[in-house]
Amino acid sequence: MEKKKNYPVTEGEREFKQVTDTTLSPCIANGAIKSKFEQFKVDSKYLLEPLSSEIQNNSDHFTNDAVQLLKFHGSYQQDNRENRKKGQAKDWQMMLRLRSPGGRIPASLFLALDDLSNRLGNGTLRATTRQAFQMHGIRKDDLHEVIGTIVRSMGSTLSACGDISRNVMAPAAPYEKGGYPAARQLANEIADLLTPSAAEQAYIDLWVDGDLSYRIKPSNKVKSIRKKQLEGAVFSGDQKEPLYGSSYMPRKFKCAVTVPGDNSVDLLTNDIGLVAFTNSNGLLKGCNVYVGGGMGRTHNNEQTFARIAEPLGYAEKQDVLHLVQSILALQRDYGDRKTRRHARMKYLIHDQGLAWFKRELEKKYFKKIIKPLQKEPSNKLYDYLGWHKQSSGKWFVGLPLLSGRLAGSLKEGLSQLVDRYKLEVRLTPNQDLLLCNIGAHQKRSIIDDLISLGINNPKQPKRLERHAIACPALPLCGLAVTEAERRLPTVLDRVENLLLKLDIEKSILIRMTGCPNGCARPYMAELALVGSGINDYQLWLGGTPNLQSLAKPYLHRMPIDELEKTLLPLLMSWKAIGCRLSFGEHIQSLGDQEVIDLLTKNDQSVHR
Repeated sequence: MEKKKNYPVTEGEREFKQVTDTTLSPCIANGAIKSKFEQFKVDSKYLLEPLSSEIQNNSDHFTNDAVQLLKFHGSYQQDNRENRKKGQAKDWQMMLRLRSPGGRIPASLFLALDDLSNRLGNGTLRATTRQAFQMHGIRKDDLHEVIGTIVRSMGSTLSACGDISRNVMAPAAPYEKGGYPAARQLANEIADLLTPSAAEQAYIDLWVDGDLSYRIKPSNKVKSIRKKQLEGAVFSGDQKEPLYGSSYMPRKFKCAVTVPGDNSVDLLTNDIGLVAFTNSNGLLKGCNVYVGGGMGRTHNNEQTFARIAEPLGYAEKQDVLHLVQSILALQRDYGDRKTRRHARMKYLIHDQGLAWFKRELEKKYFKKIIKPLQKEPSNKLYDYLGWHKQSSGKWFVGLPLLSGRLAGSLKEGLSQLVDRYKLEVRLTPNQDLLLCNIGAHQKRSIIDDLISLGINNPKQPKRLERHAIACPALPLCGLAVTEAERRLPTVLDRVENLLLKLDIEKSILIRMTGCPNGCARPYMAELALVGSGINDYQLWLGGTPNLQSLAKPYLHRMPIDELEKTLLPLLMSWKAIGCRLSFGEHIQSLGDQEVIDLLTKNDQSVHR
């Protein structure tokens, strides 16, 4: 575990820590210590205004207030930065993100997204690192039609963004064996459990004119657990929005579920990570629970940092859902609502300690003793590429998508396949795509169809491409300072040439982002490039292939043109030990000073 960072306690934090226990939870949003943005959320009529009014006006873009609410509805307003011209209006457009627990996209929804992206978007779809599709290039006037069509096609964009529980992750593989069905079910239940009540009604009123007929009703089990949101410290004090309250969460909140040994979901990067244990019949027994992970940080601000989740303990099956909403409620109450950069749960646990966090849960929120962790097998990053037996008489095939981008003839061909064979699509956290529910009698035809699309051997993409991911960055992301997705293929080719030159057969897990916010989870990679200037990147090293430890920053600004000469000494050092360790493990074994010495052979400026 990384060393804790010490920094001054803010006046707001000091005052808040003096809040005493009350009948209702001490939700800071209902008190005096909050930012203007927190009050804005309270005044928004459950995330409705001024967004509802501005949808109907003639402007080609939303005001900042409406943009902030738009995030909760699954959309970010962007402009194409390559089309900016002095004295001219910006090229405004919307990015729209879906919420798809476990990455499941039914055939009808996929076909609707394909059509919408062609007619009203920029012609592409993009699989995100949280197992959902994003669409780009949507104009403000078309947003109502796009979201309405998605909802009527059994999809949703509610809480895909914003200060709320985001898309719940689970292994994408549709196996009907082991713990996989239980993990998928649990992810769906958590998604239903953490759906905001009042905001959902506002969402339906806004985008489908109040039509509730599309909804898949929560199970009786989830309904029963949701009743506890009106009790004790879990209750926010707001009858319409009992779990979240009218100001929702201090920042985004992320959950993931997996089975023992399968780390396809990058479990430790989440606010809550659950490992589901099942019996021999595949029924849930309980979960190991991890808390406090998060990737976002800011350059040159030591008060912000990436962090991996810590083990909280084990919960029996009947307690798992209530523990999840209890954890969320505790973060709702004690998360920093004065300083947004300090608002994630990772900072609360870092500041107060895991022992305090667990004690508060057991005493006031969960009101049960959390048991010790169950033993788990070693973890592995599974990607499910290639052909796999789904169940008796059914198959699925995993297709590699570099950076998750689906466009052109491949997108058109896959849409035809999904339509012809009525296939379900599932998205992986590695930004790949699975075609599921393939009948044994259909397999040969689909193999031929994939070959015609240029996919001859989906199980064996280029070694560096297999697990490499990147964020979209330029030209649409307003936070990007440099390239990521568009530059990644060239970067991978350059690193591949170095490996070939040194006759290294092993691969390296590489991730790339255009800014430090961590959307592609770069801080878990063996080698990560994190944008710090127009053509400059921070160099992070030392994560592991199974995503169990954080990388460290070794170069503050590395010009991308110096990639080869920067990496060559490190790769030569790795080669010298016969690559018997993974690259990330080798970096860890060297120690910080030796890594720095190898990097400074090229007289670069090192900032630790």
